[in-house]
Amino acid sequence: MADVIAEHDGDQLAAPATAADAAERTLLITGIGELVTNDATLDATVPKGRSDADGAVGVLRDAAVLIEGECIAWVGPAHRAPEGADAVVDADGAAMIPGFVDSHTHLVFGGDRSAEFAARMSGHRYEAGGIRSTVAATRAAGEEVLRTSLRRLVDELRAQGTTTFEVKSGYGLDAATEAISVRLAREVTPEVTFLGAHVVPPEFEGRADEYVDLVCGEMLDACAPHARWIDAFCETGAFTVEQSRRVLEAGSMRGLMPRVHGNQLGAGGGVALAVELSAASVDHCTFLSDADVAALAGSETVATLLPGVEFSTKQPYPDARRLLDAGVTVALASDCNPGSSFTSSMPLMVALAVREMGMTTGEAVWAATAGGARALRRDDIGVIAPGRRADLVVLRGPSHAYLAYRPGVPLIERMWMGGVEHC
Repeated sequence: MADVIAEHDGDQLAAPATAADAAERTLLITGIGELVTNDATLDATVPKGRSDADGAVGVLRDAAVLIEGECIAWVGPAHRAPEGADAVVDADGAAMIPGFVDSHTHLVFGGDRSAEFAARMSGHRYEAGGIRSTVAATRAAGEEVLRTSLRRLVDELRAQGTTTFEVKSGYGLDAATEAISVRLAREVTPEVTFLGAHVVPPEFEGRADEYVDLVCGEMLDACAPHARWIDAFCETGAFTVEQSRRVLEAGSMRGLMPRVHGNQLGAGGGVALAVELSAASVDHCTFLSDADVAALAGSETVATLLPGVEFSTKQPYPDARRLLDAGVTVALASDCNPGSSFTSSMPLMVALAVREMGMTTGEAVWAATAGGARALRRDDIGVIAPGRRADLVVLRGPSHAYLAYRPGVPLIERMWMGGVEHC
């Protein structure tokens, strides 16, 4: 991809290296062959702006984007781009999308579970109890080992176009290790979730209610200062609806906003609980009743689908088409974790959603960007429009469809986060 970086007087100018440098700078990215903005207003204002064949929202051809500091200042046809930018980049006909928003990850852990994966591929059934092996490894790992592993995974997801991501705890399951987990997560993202209610640890076997007391008391006290969200795994083999409600309400009393793991392994009350408590999202949603779908459609709770889990566990994929047709807001996320989805690739999630879950390429890209932003209740990301944060990804290809069309191929050409190019 050809590019030019120059001042308006013709002298070459190095791109800003930091957010501080970028704060006083303007950058025009032009020559964008296909710009997927996720800005639905463009569908009504730009002739043939939307590609009905793939469902992409707010598509502009031969477009340009002007960045001022950390934010987008202007979006439109390249031939109408404002003049006088401090620097110019030519996308040379490539496609641009918003940066991926991965709203569900578990990046702080020790050890791995590759043997468990191999066993599943040989026919063994996935069960939530496998989490306990990671708990043992995480407790045994030192803080620096956990920090190094976390940062390696962050580098992985950045290389694949993810500009915003959430990180959950949940592999410590004692007050000290959970506190370390959320503190480490807070070093790399503001979107930190306390998930002490992941499973019942071995030392509380048969005493789940006592463990919930710990989660709602000492553990929450230690973790709440570092977290924005609270989550509970409302599932057979994990926590009941009433236990999950206790945890989520306790977190809400401490100022944490609720999210829910639900309906992954079978039908259950996770979706109903999430809607009842106005949770930002309910994640997995593999097994849904008609009542679940109706409840989600009538709520602000996002259904976050995690197709990497079904790929890794051989469970049925969620029916995204059913949710979308009912009017449910759908997000895609990686669920990057060592047991059931050890991938940090949002492009893979897009490809799986298109191939296995009934989504169009445009719907999948929206769910992996704007949908993830909705699941995090963020209105500054996931859309390419004036005033939004300049989190932008240029693809190695002329269309967003390449994300599903060329699975497994590195497709991120360039990426900006808050107006600063990420190398």
